[in-house]
Amino acid sequence: MMATKTPNPTDKHVGTRIRMRRLMLAMSQTALADGLDLTFQQIQKYEKGVNRVGASRLQQIAHILRVPVEFFFEGAPNVPGAKADAADAPSLAHVSEFLATPDGLILVAGFVKIRSAKLRRSIVDLVSYLAQSQDKQSQDK
Repeated sequence: MMATKTPNPTDKHVGTRIRMRRLMLAMSQTALADGLDLTFQQIQKYEKGVNRVGASRLQQIAHILRVPVEFFFEGAPNVPGAKADAADAPSLAHVSEFLATPDGLILVAGFVKIRSAKLRRSIVDLVSYLAQSQDKQSQDK
């Protein structure tokens, strides 16, 4: 029986950033795959971090997604010279994963369109309240 290989944290981060940018452009996995002469299944593997993206392929992806290659490494774990604040690492990964979802992109896009700082603050307070209520309900069970 073969052991399941755990994706490298950097490969997973790069994949998450590829997915996030692709969704920001409302591009399908198939469209990205076609631009790279690959299958959409290969794009899925890249996005999950299961398969590592080679340097030349990453450069092609950056060109198609209209971002610099550095975009894929922003906030990546274990990058030499990166801010070594361990407290930020989990939250950055969590934020990137959330932004790589359709709900995350819709929520952020809608939130930034709200001009009233007071209304935005109220929304943040509401979400915080709901999260705390959910945590409390989970603890009570």
